[in-house]
Amino acid sequence: MTNDKKPLAGRVAIVTGSGRNIGRAVALAFADAGASLVVNGHRDQAALDAVVDEIRRGGGEAIACLADVSRDEEIARMVALARDTYGHVDIAVSNVGKRPYASFLDITPQDWDDVIRTNLSAAFYLARHVIPMMRERRFGRIINMSGFSGFFAHVTHRAHSVSAKSGLHGLSKAIAREFGPDGITANTVAPGMIETARDWSQYQHVDMEKLAAEIPVRRFGTPDDIAEACLFLAGEGGGFVSGQVIHVNGGQMMI
Repeated sequence: MTNDKKPLAGRVAIVTGSGRNIGRAVALAFADAGASLVVNGHRDQAALDAVVDEIRRGGGEAIACLADVSRDEEIARMVALARDTYGHVDIAVSNVGKRPYASFLDITPQDWDDVIRTNLSAAFYLARHVIPMMRERRFGRIINMSGFSGFFAHVTHRAHSVSAKSGLHGLSKAIAREFGPDGITANTVAPGMIETARDWSQYQHVDMEKLAAEIPVRRFGTPDDIAEACLFLAGEGGGFVSGQVIHVNGGQMMI
């Protein structure tokens, strides 16, 4: 049993895309709950080091791993680092995504492959490398970060991104069904409108104040809102939740 005050004590988590925004919030929340972290990003070593330093200053354990998660061999290297450092991996959060803006007929096969490889294949690569360790320990939590566009298709000019986000939940369900008997759960978290550092030039046509007013809770979400959902799924309390999608959007989109 884990300590009540540190619900993830003794657990080891990999969180991809955790140098900033949602991934950073998830990594910090997991560390605060007692987990040891592998913090990952693709380009910004300084951002990863800053997250690791923040975790260590708070008394937690963390290492940084710069890796391109769209490449299977890079994920294999990252998981090997986690195993060599901590001995195992209990929790894997796939939190990477590209959202290029392009009309359907302007998307080239190369554009399509690039987005699918980053947004969907990366989650498959991560899962296939951590599941063997999870099976050995009879415990595992896989969390795939999607988005509400993958379920409600409310945006245009992002067919590749929408397809990948929808596919992520299919992957979660397949893993949940096959590996449930091994103590492994797999779920999808679908954030709504979240206040993050992003390229806001793609949203110049959107009236943000009006959009926030249309959300039932009357605000945009924060990375911490998403981290709380992930924290629940990663812990003992989420053990009977598997193959599900958790929509964290303030009621903006409802099923």
